Amino acid sequence: MNQPIIPTAVAASEPLVLWDDSHGVTTLTLNRPRQYNALSSTVLTALQNNLDAIAHDPSVRVVVIAGAGSAFCAGHDLKEMRSHYNAASTQALFDQCSRVMQSIVALPQPVIARVHGIATAAGCQLVAQCDLAIASSNATFATSGIDVGLFCSTPSVPLSRNMARKEAMEMLLTGKFIDARAAKERGLVNRVVAAKLLDEELDKMIQALIAKPASVLALGKKMFYRQLEMGLSDAYTYASGIMACNFMMSEAAEGVDAFMQKRPPKWDV
Repeated sequence: MNQPIIPTAVAASEPLVLWDDSHGVTTLTLNRPRQYNALSSTVLTALQNNLDAIAHDPSVRVVVIAGAGSAFCAGHDLKEMRSHYNAASTQALFDQCSRVMQSIVALPQPVIARVHGIATAAGCQLVAQCDLAIASSNATFATSGIDVGLFCSTPSVPLSRNMARKEAMEMLLTGKFIDARAAKERGLVNRVVAAKLLDEELDKMIQALIAKPASVLALGKKMFYRQLEMGLSDAYTYASGIMACNFMMSEAAEGVDAFMQKRPPKWDV
């Protein structure tokens, strides 16, 4: 198991991103509860380092991203941004955040957002960028940068890939909050449950993923995101090639044989 890397700035204090391993599941918990888990540069560095470690660790089957305290994530740390008010540092911060978001997509493992509280601006972006999301009925979502004169341009990237355009634009242009039920209806999250049932529902999703062959999940995740950027004809050509290769894999051979023999498959995981 690769160990998480903690930025030196954290030193003797608690890590800005907590790392927990349990039976093939790695949970990364944003750990700035007093700041509602705002994404400072050091938080993004910690998150990036941990994602990089996970990417090369086959023992990790599923990744969960969570938040400590009352919030999931309140977006970027505006206080930090104003204290480093120049074009170069601002560009560097948004580039850093974009790398983290793309690293989530690039991970071979499925990534689930566990959303128990508010998820605003880049926090809402983080939810949208995860492969799956489960929310407490107490959770709320907004791309509220517009309220401080800052259009949520980077959050709009995954938001517009999760939701219908007019629904995404309404959130982006008005900054208004939506509740968890609306987030599910609009495609931002997969499940909404009472707060006391959040971890139980999360575990159900985790177990459903762990029951599948890791290599095929990784193949499918990569294919899914790549074909989204293609035209229809190219997407079908690409997907056909991937499916043909998949069918020749040992996992597919075992799965098909098990189906025909009416027995549970025995995955080599």
